Amino acid sequence: MNYPVNMRIKPQVQAFFDEATNTISYIVKDPTSNSCAIVDSVMDIDYAAGRITYDHADELIHQIQTQGLKLEWVIETHVHADHLSAAPYIQEKLGGKIGIGSKISIVQDTFGKVFNEGTEFQRDGSQFDQLFGDGDTYMIGNMPAFAMYTPGHTPACMVHVMGDAAFVGDTLFMPDGGSARADFPGGNAATLYDSIQKVLALPDATRLFMCHDYGPGGRDIQWETTVAEEKANNIHVGVGKTKEDFVKFRTERDAQLAMPKLIIPSLQVNMRAGEVPTDNDGNPMLKVPVNQL
Repeated sequence: MNYPVNMRIKPQVQAFFDEATNTISYIVKDPTSNSCAIVDSVMDIDYAAGRITYDHADELIHQIQTQGLKLEWVIETHVHADHLSAAPYIQEKLGGKIGIGSKISIVQDTFGKVFNEGTEFQRDGSQFDQLFGDGDTYMIGNMPAFAMYTPGHTPACMVHVMGDAAFVGDTLFMPDGGSARADFPGGNAATLYDSIQKVLALPDATRLFMCHDYGPGGRDIQWETTVAEEKANNIHVGVGKTKEDFVKFRTERDAQLAMPKLIIPSLQVNMRAGEVPTDNDGNPMLKVPVNQL
């Protein structure tokens, strides 16, 4: 597919690092208007105490209000397994549409079974305002944006490209971080490799913005690189790394990884567009499936 890249448009990108989950959220502003989007927001949770707060989301909201911006989109690159989305909380405060990839229905069906959700849990993505297919375009003010289907980490991952900036979710990490795991239900290392190649086929000068960084080797946290830098230096898919090399490494590495600490609450919330599930009395309540993940 020929994606409608426009390198002449250079959106303003503000990054917000969440230390508890090593997540980077973004405010992306159209350079010719006051319109903006938020990518991969975070809702704070003290899982041990069963307490949810919104400090991270409130900072995003404060920045948008202080700068006089208009929020048009709250974008989820995928159903995150390592942090909870604050999308509905932000939407309640600022408006905008919540969007995710159209393959969300696969994730909802898979984890609807894991969490023994009843028939009242819709598995068609209807909890979201917009479901993006591969190559679908949308506008942020005067700035065109589009979604690229990039499965492998999950079956519903999308990279969102806004002008010369691409928000890659968990498809890629910084060059010294490599790539994300591919062993979740519906994940696949070979598929992830192919998706990464789609991202690396974007123009070399495309700015790439990560969803996570863990400071390998103790370096400072980073979140921005370019296609050219990834092609040259990514330790998992850079120059000289074949698909066979990647699949072998990724499969062996993933077998050694523990589950993300927040996977159980994250999946339940994020497959509902950020809404916390409730019990029969309408009280917020999370389930803990035993020996299912």
